[in-house]
Amino acid sequence: MTLPKMASYDDLKNFKLDIPEFYNFGFDVIEERALNNDKTAYIAVDNTGETINQVQFSELNSRSNQLANLLIDLGVKKGELAFVMIPRIPAWYEVMVGCCKLGIVPMPATNLLMPKDIKYRVTASEASVAIVTADNAERVNEIREQCPTLKHLIVIGDSRDNWIHYDNAVANASSQLDRNTVEPTRSDDTMLVYFTSGTTGMPKMVQRDHGYALAHSITGRYWMDLNQDDVHWTLSDTGWAKAAWGMLYGPWQMGATIVLFNGVGMDIDLHLSLIQKLGVTTFCAPPTLYRMFAQRDLSAFDLSSIRHSMGAGEPLNPEVIKIWESATGGSIYDGYGQTESVCLVANYPCLPVRAGSMGKPSPGMDVKVVSENGDVVPTDEIGHIAVRITDPYPPGLFKGYWKDTEATAKSFRNGWYYTGDTATVDEDGYFWFVGRSDDVITSSGYRISPFEVESTLLEHPAVAESAVVGVPDEMRTELVKAFIVLAEGHTGDDALKEDIQLFAKRNTAPYKYPREIEFRESLPKTISGKIRRVELRAES
Repeated sequence: MTLPKMASYDDLKNFKLDIPEFYNFGFDVIEERALNNDKTAYIAVDNTGETINQVQFSELNSRSNQLANLLIDLGVKKGELAFVMIPRIPAWYEVMVGCCKLGIVPMPATNLLMPKDIKYRVTASEASVAIVTADNAERVNEIREQCPTLKHLIVIGDSRDNWIHYDNAVANASSQLDRNTVEPTRSDDTMLVYFTSGTTGMPKMVQRDHGYALAHSITGRYWMDLNQDDVHWTLSDTGWAKAAWGMLYGPWQMGATIVLFNGVGMDIDLHLSLIQKLGVTTFCAPPTLYRMFAQRDLSAFDLSSIRHSMGAGEPLNPEVIKIWESATGGSIYDGYGQTESVCLVANYPCLPVRAGSMGKPSPGMDVKVVSENGDVVPTDEIGHIAVRITDPYPPGLFKGYWKDTEATAKSFRNGWYYTGDTATVDEDGYFWFVGRSDDVITSSGYRISPFEVESTLLEHPAVAESAVVGVPDEMRTELVKAFIVLAEGHTGDDALKEDIQLFAKRNTAPYKYPREIEFRESLPKTISGKIRRVELRAES
């Protein structure tokens, strides 16, 4: 789809994105480019940065067809869900695109999940398929008997007993798939499901329909400023919606080439050197990493290929932006959106960047800062970031949490979708982020539910009660801090803190563990018994 260019912000005041009745990203974008405009779809780079493979759209199309034919042979039907736990390797693309073509619904998961996390996601969604790498297969095996809906297990890499070997099975499947032989997907059919963290319960399921992939043309065109000559690199785990934004739909809607770097850990120098080696022209990283980059002598690296840089997650401080601009010649353009949406608010190349500002609403989006009652608040007054529910429906905005009417009703009210974030708007229409209107913790780009961490801590025999909050941290934005009331017979000391931390790492995703622990005699609570996290944050 060709979208108009934004020469000035007011050019697209009346912009609308037409979503057709039927749409399928796998066929309408990947197959179309393979047949009519074949080029490098992505550059696969191993964790050393030495092994580099350029993969054409035609090869991706064939490999995704093979994966699709494997699923057809297994009897997996449109609408069935697949738990997908794959790092930044080519198989992730093959699975995501292959499932899309058939209308099978992948649930991308971070590779840091532990068995309990996997069990929750599989049982909550009633997934029938699991596709994971060999190093994660054992985690699935641990909970397999507790997940009766799970019928097909597919492993990538080393073979496992009672698992289908991905590499062999895909290699033996046909690379041809006639679109007319599979059930078509409507734009409002579910395409994928993400789990997003909340504060008062386990992660919520966010359904994204096939029209969502098309709506990311807004993200790719206007905030990311992409074209088919770009080499784009977004730093994200494949389990997060940010990967859908910058590693899948946004860039390929624009025909750009994507960098797929399977790095483990954060080798800052390697990342910076790969920018030159791969000829990266557009780059997106979380603010945590930009802060790390700013601590290096950037003059030692050639970053001149970068023409457009982006950040997302939370605002960047002006000093980091200044250092990056000095090294690359360009500013960092902040963008804002959620798992539940495409890009909602952003800084664009046609607008001057105001350091710390989120920018202005995306074309086609009526985004305002409103009160609890849905009234637009005055200039510079704090309110809720909200999207007006319009007809036609806002492109790329979800329509509710799956199997959670209470959470849906809380988010959709007064004719608006309330994002759960607060901000102000200045006299020129720039948005300025204030914070979460709930207690979700943002640490190193991860969104962490206090409830999840608290639930894990309570499984430790020494913990009687726990409350978890985020405390400010210059590098990670926030650190996870736990306030713990000990069970009788236990003494709070450094050894117990370390034991509780190790327990948390083993029993939930390691990025969630509390880096700080404070033992308390009691926790502040409301009359109804709810923990007052706001009070604990104020004390930290």
